[in-house]
Amino acid sequence: MSKMNITEKDREFMREAIRLANESVKNGGGPFGAVIVKDNEIIAGSSNSVTIDNDPTAHAEVNTIRQACKKLGTFDLSGCVIYTSCEPCPMCLGAIYWAKIDRIYYGNNRTDARNIDFADDFIYDELNRQFDERTIPIIPLLRDEALQSFRLWQEKEDKTEY
Repeated sequence: MSKMNITEKDREFMREAIRLANESVKNGGGPFGAVIVKDNEIIAGSSNSVTIDNDPTAHAEVNTIRQACKKLGTFDLSGCVIYTSCEPCPMCLGAIYWAKIDRIYYGNNRTDARNIDFADDFIYDELNRQFDERTIPIIPLLRDEALQSFRLWQEKEDKTEY
């Protein structure tokens, strides 16, 4: 693993993510927090609100990405860094990549999360299986019809690429 020069500011940002995680637990949320930093300034911070919002996608990283995008008025968070109290799960990792965040710092790792019954290993395992071997069936349906929207997108001259 690459050791980057970790600064006191990095520690400060991570401590804020950890503070948000601690606060979340006290308020009925999950033990996860995250902040997004741009130009050495926190632009967004949130915690896990899955149980509070009844939303399985309301992980700290996703909530923080949504806040940052809204604040900056863009879906492209290039130039930003995320500090998260725990190694991102597969969903959050995907969101971080889609948002084009430059770097991820994390506190707890996936083993620490597993040790308190937050286990993401089954998702990593599922991703490595063929569709017909997965726990949730994945069934192709009406591809020829579905391709129409892709053709429309491909032909659209004024589309916003992402």
